[in-house]
Amino acid sequence: MDFEFSPRCQSLRERLLAFMDEHIYPNEARYHAEVEANRQAGRMWKPTDLIESLKPKAREQGLWNLFLPRSERAPDGGLSNLDYAPLCEIMGRTPWSAEVFNCSAPDTGNMETLERYATEEIKRTWMDPLLRGEIRSAFAMTEPAVASSDATNIQARIERDGDHYVLNGRKWWTSGANDERCAVFIFMGKTDPEAPRHSQQSMIVVPANLPGITIVRHLSVFGYDDAPHGHAEVLFENVRVPVENILLGEGRGFEIAQGRLGPGRIHHCMRSIGAAERALELMCQRLMSRVAFGKPIAQQSVWHERIAESRMMIDQARLLTLKAAYMMDTVGNKHAKAEIAMIKVVAPNVACKVIDWAIQAHGGGGISDDFPLAFMYAHQRTLRFADGPDEVHRASIAKLELGKHGALPKGGVPAMPVARGS
Repeated sequence: MDFEFSPRCQSLRERLLAFMDEHIYPNEARYHAEVEANRQAGRMWKPTDLIESLKPKAREQGLWNLFLPRSERAPDGGLSNLDYAPLCEIMGRTPWSAEVFNCSAPDTGNMETLERYATEEIKRTWMDPLLRGEIRSAFAMTEPAVASSDATNIQARIERDGDHYVLNGRKWWTSGANDERCAVFIFMGKTDPEAPRHSQQSMIVVPANLPGITIVRHLSVFGYDDAPHGHAEVLFENVRVPVENILLGEGRGFEIAQGRLGPGRIHHCMRSIGAAERALELMCQRLMSRVAFGKPIAQQSVWHERIAESRMMIDQARLLTLKAAYMMDTVGNKHAKAEIAMIKVVAPNVACKVIDWAIQAHGGGGISDDFPLAFMYAHQRTLRFADGPDEVHRASIAKLELGKHGALPKGGVPAMPVARGS
């Protein structure tokens, strides 16, 4: 396997690192202050002026829509997954920075879904303004009433009525639905409950301004509201959507979900590596600057163990991420499903462990918002649910491994998860 980055990737990486140094890290405190000011003013879902001011700069430097592989709509035809990996990792060092480059979830996953499965008319209507950063989107899949780690449990309905489909259902953890710019949903529901198990579901593109869509509430993550992006519980009541908005046709929803969540999962993992790397840097800097019991904390042997473990875990996770990206590029997402599942378990767990140690190194400051660690931990812990919980990914890995040794007994283990898409 050749993990060497292309000259184009190296050039983009250098520009991205410089951009982060000049525009992102110095503005971390300003970003949170602006979000808080908007919250106090009753406009918590208002886009930040900071990010909106940085987007043109990123675009001018060619740091825009880097996520979309092999697409005529992407800059210069798009990057490979392998070339995008180090860039996405850099963005992951600051939780909000990906939006500056129009590379943030759920828009990236939704744009990839539209690129693969939508008609040209839908692409022009919704994908092109998303690529220009003019609007944002949401993915309505997970439901509060069922265990959505098994997508066949989903109860929301998509029923044909003449030239329209009628949508009814309650969704939650619909990331991005709170955002004032959210203009479109991709909605998953059942078109035929009597069809074979994996042919009951469909996906449809839903304009956010249609009658019958209600944002019930925003959902916090370990006390963080994630404004201005947010996660919402959304009620769909008799929402009428033109039939041409269905993706691929009835009964193709499970197939689309698998195609959407593969790239989404590895993008999350790439960012997780960046978060873990940043946490390790903060940990080392803190340990070098504090004295306890007569000597720098960095000289305490327990911290030598944790620093060494962190470095080894991060590098192992990075190599597995690169392997998965390489396989997605060379043999396709389907043949890389084991590697995608493995890194989806490994990366958030590594990030959680390293960030936890970094919090410990910072003492009381680590659990405050004076440092980014508490917010980083909340986000990474959430990723152990997003796009499928650890347990279901592990079951899928076991199923693939056992399959190498013969047929499974009746019942088997669960199929690949297609849970909360964020």
